[in-house]
Amino acid sequence: MKNFVQPGNTVTLTAPYAVASGDGLLVGSIFGVAAGTAALGEPVETVLTGVFYLTKIGSQAWTAGARIYWDDTNKRTTNVATSNTLIGVATDAVAGGAGDTIGRVRLNASF
Repeated sequence: MKNFVQPGNTVTLTAPYAVASGDGLLVGSIFGVAAGTAALGEPVETVLTGVFYLTKIGSQAWTAGARIYWDDTNKRTTNVATSNTLIGVATDAVAGGAGDTIGRVRLNASF
């Protein structure tokens, strides 16, 4: 096809802030995980689908299948919908201790 650009599991986005490989980023309504490091305004390959370990709010318990949102102000995941962007679901339960700051999320790849 003459109009084909790429498969769509990854896209090149302009980093809205400095990101390291594995960081979440939100560009408009597109959420993904950076596949490399980029400074603010630089292009970064961004993965839109899959299951990732992402930083979450500590002291917040998750259940498997819970909707997970991106808190773009604090650059981390949460199960609180208010003022945040739905990005996927938790694939595992996570305890709610202060040190429980990583959760496994399946990205929904939709917007």
